[in-house]
Amino acid sequence: MSGVQKLTIPDHDAGQRLDRWFKRQFPHIPHGKVEKLLRKGEIRLDGKRAKGNARIEGGQIIRVPPLPDPSDMSGPKPVSETDAAFIRDLVIYEDEALLAINKPAGIAVQGGTKTSRHIDGMLPALGEGCRLVHRLDRDTSGILLIAKTAASAKWAGRAFQSRRAEKIYWGITNGVPRPITGEIKGYMAKGRLDNRFGNINEGKEVMMAVRHGHDGAKHARTLYDVRSQAGQKAAWVSMMPLTGRTHQLRLHMQLLGAPIAGDPRYMTDRPLPNTLQNKLHLHARSLELPREGKPPLKFVADLPEHMTAAFKTLGFNPKNDVVDWDELR
Repeated sequence: MSGVQKLTIPDHDAGQRLDRWFKRQFPHIPHGKVEKLLRKGEIRLDGKRAKGNARIEGGQIIRVPPLPDPSDMSGPKPVSETDAAFIRDLVIYEDEALLAINKPAGIAVQGGTKTSRHIDGMLPALGEGCRLVHRLDRDTSGILLIAKTAASAKWAGRAFQSRRAEKIYWGITNGVPRPITGEIKGYMAKGRLDNRFGNINEGKEVMMAVRHGHDGAKHARTLYDVRSQAGQKAAWVSMMPLTGRTHQLRLHMQLLGAPIAGDPRYMTDRPLPNTLQNKLHLHARSLELPREGKPPLKFVADLPEHMTAAFKTLGFNPKNDVVDWDELR
């Protein structure tokens, strides 16, 4: 067991998430353990408590609590042949610096309590040094970007941090958002799910709309456009998040009166159309990354089976996907 350490962040690590930086320094510490140390305030940034998503700066001091030696731990589990084949089949783009996969719905991106099988744990099968650039919710499918080197993780991460990475999501909503096109913005913060709709997940953490000044409030902006409707029972909505808050799109669609179909946390008393499977109908459809002196990189992910089936039964044409986002800004 080591003693307390105080480490100085080098300038070249600036802009990284605290939890990811910590995990790279101490890879033998499981992700769930890192999150627990952060919650308890045992990992501190410049003497203060910090969340895992805090962006670090060069010169900051990180307090590292006593940690077990790598020799005292079993270490990360090797990737099984099944999982190695699984994640390799998800790859839709690869170059010397980056990989992009089409993540299925239902699998977590990172580990945590009661989550032992996740994308992060499979990354060694894609090559030594591979690391996540961003995250998606467990039940959201679509584009997930992976860096193959520390340098590519840094520049790609900065593109996300500076909002220069252009992300487009497709969703099928339970009902039709009103108005059918525009921008929704406001403040959001963590709350707890109530039982208004008989939800079995009552008490679980959700995001909620709050006023400026509320504890933990963060500003969120989303551009959206209804591409097609199935009467008033469902709609295909294209969304561009201008900020990257937890559950931002899911909350915003609920606030517009038409939550994402199959969402177990952001709901309505309107029954789900019986033509749709009871799965979250939210997909990270495309991602565009700017590059200095080169054309931008653009990735597009095919729809998952349950959304493909929904498009077919609801009569939505995925080719009708052109949105003038500049006009909506």
